[in-house]
Amino acid sequence: MTGPLVVVGDALLDVDLEGSADRLCPEAPVPVVDVAREWQRPGGAGLAARLAARSVSEVVLVTAFGDDEAGARLGELLRREVEPITLPLSGETPRKTRIRAGGHSVARIDRGTGRAVHGELPDRVRAALLGAGAILVADYGRGVAAHPDVLRLLAARTAEIPVVWDPHPRGARPVPGARLVTPNDAEAARFAGTRGDLGELAAVLRDRWGSSGVAVTAGDRGAVLAGPGAGKPRAIPVPGSCRIPAGAIPDTCGAGDRFASAATAALFEGGGIGDAVVAAVEAAARFVAAGAAGSLSECPRPAPRPVTSGFELAAWIRRQGGKLVATGGCFDLLHPGHVSLLQHARSLGDALIVCLNSDDSVRRRKGPGRPIVSEADRARLLRALEPVDAVLVFDEATPARLLDELAPEVWVKGGDYVEADLPEAEVVRRHGGEVVLVPMVAGYSTTRLVTAAHGTR
Repeated sequence: MTGPLVVVGDALLDVDLEGSADRLCPEAPVPVVDVAREWQRPGGAGLAARLAARSVSEVVLVTAFGDDEAGARLGELLRREVEPITLPLSGETPRKTRIRAGGHSVARIDRGTGRAVHGELPDRVRAALLGAGAILVADYGRGVAAHPDVLRLLAARTAEIPVVWDPHPRGARPVPGARLVTPNDAEAARFAGTRGDLGELAAVLRDRWGSSGVAVTAGDRGAVLAGPGAGKPRAIPVPGSCRIPAGAIPDTCGAGDRFASAATAALFEGGGIGDAVVAAVEAAARFVAAGAAGSLSECPRPAPRPVTSGFELAAWIRRQGGKLVATGGCFDLLHPGHVSLLQHARSLGDALIVCLNSDDSVRRRKGPGRPIVSEADRARLLRALEPVDAVLVFDEATPARLLDELAPEVWVKGGDYVEADLPEAEVVRRHGGEVVLVPMVAGYSTTRLVTAAHGTR
């Protein structure tokens, strides 16, 4: 049986302080940022692991963080979607804080110089590496990937499973036999010791590292892949449908992690190197278009809310200056794909309301044999899930009426839709909201589960 996708690397706590800047400090010509909100998310290998969890159902993270405030928060954020297994850390858990105003980064503050301790490898780490179905090394140069026993196990596993290595200039050298190595263009030039054509750099590094392929990423230009053999390197552009509009200044934080995690997931599912890089280029571009790492951030939860309904919750959140997120669907036979969607949706704001199709609405949409679970039980199951703050049931074909009353700042649907297929999208935009399409976890759907269950009778 195929094991989980395992991410190996250094996790950080990423913090964004967002606000506005309309004046300069009187003591120095620097902007004064009036902070309106603080966002937190796992960074480094922690971000790569959470992004991998958008593509596969089981992700384990081998990392190191300390027994301090930042480490406790990092562990809390990670455990919602991945299983962290930790090495000891010497020093303070790393924390990177971006100060942003008007959508632009003004400054970054780094704290914590902690590094993984290279002592005896814990049994759980060894078991995770030996049982992995694929491994992504997200090296941030803080010692996890450089652990001698980890390196030995990684080298041994390259003949059995895909190992993808996202390298760092201060990190370990990729192990020979890695299926794919994914430096960006600046890193590739630094590793090669020269600047030049990206295809030439990719081929030089592939041969130097003894890997099956090297994909050099180049932002909005896509990537260049030097694959197995002596063939000409292949340029893989960003699809036209994913390009950022001219003049826009996107936040690209985490794009490299999305590229590496998507490539690893594609190889994990049995794809070839070329197809994996094509999928990774598109996934990274869509990730940036959706707000990059900021789309996975969250605020500390507000104090307990004196509310009894979804509409009261919406009003209360607005009084607090918070951000309301809504999603909708049948949610008949809850499965990991539903949970991943709800976790992602909740991370986009301060409260999540689920608009749930009634039993009659499901029957009109799915046929007389559905729903399998009644609306009362579906609502009760959803309310029991940690990401869900409230559930509202609607009887119409779409939740447009509910959304007209709720006016959420964000409306989330699964990535099996396109925005043009969502009649309620116009209602959301009319109230100034945005529509976010979240990638679905491959292999899960209620219809597929029902079909499989009938097939085993």
